[in-house]
Amino acid sequence: MTTDNTSDKEDVSGSDLEELVNLTIDVDPELVELCKDLGSQTDEAKTIYMTSRNIARKVVGDKTPEDRVRQRCMVATGDPAVADIMRFNNDSIEAGVQAIKNGAPIYVDINMVKVGITKKGHNCKVNCVLDEDPGAQLAHKYGITRTSAGYLACRDKLEGAIIVIGNAPSAALMVCRLIEHGVRPALVIGTPVGFVNAAESKEVIRKMDIPSITCVGTRGGTPIAVACVNELVAIAGDN
Repeated sequence: MTTDNTSDKEDVSGSDLEELVNLTIDVDPELVELCKDLGSQTDEAKTIYMTSRNIARKVVGDKTPEDRVRQRCMVATGDPAVADIMRFNNDSIEAGVQAIKNGAPIYVDINMVKVGITKKGHNCKVNCVLDEDPGAQLAHKYGITRTSAGYLACRDKLEGAIIVIGNAPSAALMVCRLIEHGVRPALVIGTPVGFVNAAESKEVIRKMDIPSITCVGTRGGTPIAVACVNELVAIAGDN
């Protein structure tokens, strides 16, 4: 025989919500005022972000726009060493900021990157290249990855665009091939991660005569790629 104890349980929906809310960090009004991060909407979020950012400033320094990108990448990964592996080629910050101001389209390799890019502070349309090859027709036809096929499918749309690759080394190599064949994006942000062609693909990007932001070695991933884009948006807003 079972007993219904529902009536003995506290009705959470009717309880005082303030008793259920505990701040994970003390809100600092000064940090809230300083916070310009477009992704931080509440006072608690702003305080957390600015506390992290101040730590990153002390580790990385704060003299150049490149330092700002390094700071954000450090915060995004929780890894101070990430700041040391970032590379900026061919006036990448200036090129990226100008492209954002111009409302250049952004083409990313996976939806996780698309979701992470801030929706505020810019008029750039963010596109995932997986949507450029419906049904993965090109991928199956040529036996290549879906991300590679996506960039191949939208090759005529990449002129003057911002290309962001946070995951797929194969996509980075495809973009490099397209550049070799005359495509001229405004900026390539390439931080693919992994043990197969990740380090090599980023090295190829750095050899391209194109503005680029990359990282050295097998490390990388979506958080770094997103951090680069969002900091460029912030710098463009400051300017």
